[in-house]
Amino acid sequence: MSATTAVAPLTTEDAEVLLGAAREAAEAAGIAVSVTVLDAGGHPLAFRRDDRAVLISGETSTRKAFTALQLNAPTAALTDAVLPGGPFHTLPTALDRPLLFIAGGLPVHREGRLVGAIGVGGGAPDQDHEFAATALAALI
Repeated sequence: MSATTAVAPLTTEDAEVLLGAAREAAEAAGIAVSVTVLDAGGHPLAFRRDDRAVLISGETSTRKAFTALQLNAPTAALTDAVLPGGPFHTLPTALDRPLLFIAGGLPVHREGRLVGAIGVGGGAPDQDHEFAATALAALI
């Protein structure tokens, strides 16, 4: 019988590090964004919408984080999967869940285990992805 090693959950302190690093990267690029951090259960740990960010960015950042968490994959890697003929083509309409297949959502892992996700919205998809990736690098 093998023992399972417990992995520390994503904390509110971790969430603040992620949020701050993503916002700092976006600010340096001159982009106003919203950032959402979810724990492994999909519960919000941190959220912030910059004053100048478009209102919908709050929703998109949350949906990107949720999608990255549920599928344990960067949303940037899933965009082709929802195109006609793709394996997830019907997934966005088959579920009553807030999935969004646009770059900017990343799962957060600790010791190889999924502990949460971050989503960034407000910039171009590639920018949002880069801001989220910068935040992950700050957490490690």
